[in-house]
Amino acid sequence: MTRIAVFVSGGGTNLQALIDAERNGELHDGKIVLVICNNPNAYALKRAEAAGIRHLFSKDNEEIAALLKEEAIDLIVLAGYLAIVPTSLIKAYPNRIMNIHPSLIPSFCGKGYYGLHVHEKAFARGVKVSGATVHFVSEEVDGGPIIIQRAVDVSADESPEAMQQTVLKIEHQILKEAIKLFCQKRLTVEKERVSIKCQEH
Repeated sequence: MTRIAVFVSGGGTNLQALIDAERNGELHDGKIVLVICNNPNAYALKRAEAAGIRHLFSKDNEEIAALLKEEAIDLIVLAGYLAIVPTSLIKAYPNRIMNIHPSLIPSFCGKGYYGLHVHEKAFARGVKVSGATVHFVSEEVDGGPIIIQRAVDVSADESPEAMQQTVLKIEHQILKEAIKLFCQKRLTVEKERVSIKCQEH
């Protein structure tokens, strides 16, 4: 079993997608055993409670590190986590922290590009195609090795909010796929590039 911790900050739509995916057997042997939230009022905590997953509000890096160790976490998933992961955690879990970003990196990413801000910038620029990226987390914000990217036509979207909803559907899909690949031990990282091994039959 691959033990997963999910870090969230808000409503937890990506978290819910992962909870549903686990129930449907879409995460291979992945099991969400811990949800950590840096917002005490986030609806994501209610989603975790409803699913019977251990969950808590914390901004204390030492407390979080201790909990991850206690739960023997194999993979950390940042699913709408609006905080910078400390260097100590990145070093403790090299290529074992995934993030979902709502653009095609390297476009509209880096410091200050999170949540709706990403889509506001993309909409203002008039992009016709956007998408989402799942990547491993490094010390550079949104700069870690890319695992999966998927594009989507946003030319018909008439607001940043509409664009956000279009991209969100892609986010749910590729995050599940990336976690499954990790759980199947099919991801390797060499020289900042991620390779996906073919599945053995």
